[in-house]
Amino acid sequence: MTTVYEKPTNPEQKNLNPAPSQQPTHHSWQVLAVLMMAGCLSSAAGAVVAPVFPEIVEHFNLSSRWAGVLVSAHTLTTALASLIFGLLASRLGNVRILLSCLVGYAVFGGLGAMANGFWSILFSRALVGVASGGIGAGSIGILSNLYDGDARARMMGYATSALATATVIFPILGGWLGLYHWRWTFVLYGLGLPVALVGIFLLPKGRRRQRNIPKTEGIGAILKQSQVLLLLLALATASAIFYVVVVYAPLYLKQAINASSLLNGFVLAARSVGAAVIAAVGAAKVSKRLGAEGAIAAGFLLMAISLATIPSVLAPSLMLLAGLLFGLGFGLVMPNFYSALADLSSDSQRSGVLAIGTGCASMGQFISPFVFGPIWANSGTQVFYIAAAIAATVGVLNWMRR
Repeated sequence: MTTVYEKPTNPEQKNLNPAPSQQPTHHSWQVLAVLMMAGCLSSAAGAVVAPVFPEIVEHFNLSSRWAGVLVSAHTLTTALASLIFGLLASRLGNVRILLSCLVGYAVFGGLGAMANGFWSILFSRALVGVASGGIGAGSIGILSNLYDGDARARMMGYATSALATATVIFPILGGWLGLYHWRWTFVLYGLGLPVALVGIFLLPKGRRRQRNIPKTEGIGAILKQSQVLLLLLALATASAIFYVVVVYAPLYLKQAINASSLLNGFVLAARSVGAAVIAAVGAAKVSKRLGAEGAIAAGFLLMAISLATIPSVLAPSLMLLAGLLFGLGFGLVMPNFYSALADLSSDSQRSGVLAIGTGCASMGQFISPFVFGPIWANSGTQVFYIAAAIAATVGVLNWMRR
């Protein structure tokens, strides 16, 4: 689940960049459609594989202790690639980065269908993460160059909605293809090729528009604040717990009721639906009533309840309800974390601090299998109770800070 924070307009920037807000034209809507499709592919890098993960583990007889790394491997390379491609954008151009990474996304993702073991799949997943990071960096760069002011905020809103939709649709598509064979799921990565082909004809060519570069001085001082460090740690913790559901819920359902990849896809989609709905229409209201700490606490407690019920849930309808409940909690936690980080940052350092927050979230997802994998291998369903206890503890601590 990706959360976008929009920085308030700075009057000084208006003077430096006086061009009026652009209104989307017919051509710009076509460009926006290409960017939305690219963004959907980037956000679905992990959602495509998660529903068929149990089949991959079974096919290659992988160790349940470390197999979860296959699902999370792309998060580390995505975070690193986003930073690198963001720095290279001024030299290579956002369009060139986006198109080349879309092709790489299709090629590297397709390699997973031909993998013959753990290391070949892991290598493919890592390369998919690199391509995904480039797609995200290129798409956001093009959007921010095309629009100003209110138009930019509106387009970013459309982008957020598209990304949320992708995390609902792609697990179902991946699960459906997995009914035939888990290798067919990797065909979805091939969608990068037609999107790149359309982008060649529709995406703007030429020099990028000059933008004000955010100041990075003072970020170190902000990061030394104990409150900021606690927020970053809690953000990584929430993301690590999030991946407990992504990785181990499908494995549990496969063991307990021999759940199909399609059912696993629907359960993962229900989680995304809950997160998208509450983030869009409820997170701000809950935060206004309970405060940021109260909203975060409520979100962690909902996640804890959902996690604690997973081992005793066997009916498909209850599985979907548990996934929805977890998504509601996660959708409360993440926007309020980013909002709290933004409140603790000055205008000039806000973008940098939020980028560090995104990096911490990605790192939490990456390390999740290393922390919870041994628990799953040795204790099975106890992993859900332990994750629930961690979520409940973080929730109570946040509630006490209100």
